Amino acid sequence: MAAHNDLGNEGEKLAVKHLLAHGYAILETNYRFQKAEVDVIAQKAETLAVVEVKTRTSAHFGNPEDFVTPKKIKLLVKAIDTYVNDNDLNVEVRFDIIAIVLDKNKTTINHIEDAFYHF
Repeated sequence: MAAHNDLGNEGEKLAVKHLLAHGYAILETNYRFQKAEVDVIAQKAETLAVVEVKTRTSAHFGNPEDFVTPKKIKLLVKAIDTYVNDNDLNVEVRFDIIAIVLDKNKTTINHIEDAFYHF
């Protein structure tokens, strides 16, 4: 497996740990719908948190959250619309980003709630 895939997998594991530590239930990881992949779908009370995880080894070229593209957002919205309808869920949907920098000396996790809106 390529190094960037290993980094992404490590970031997703850290994101799940972070969410669990903050009272979220993990409903899905790596949920796929057509061309979209949702890294984590979690729930806390009546809120469904759709989480895009971005992991970098440095913020030298920009913060990890800056790399969520409009195309990715569009794919996430389409996937979650289907997920909510297929599972007949009556929840508020929120789109979050968990930005992780895995530096040699420390790990930084930034959980950005309501990172973008779906309309």
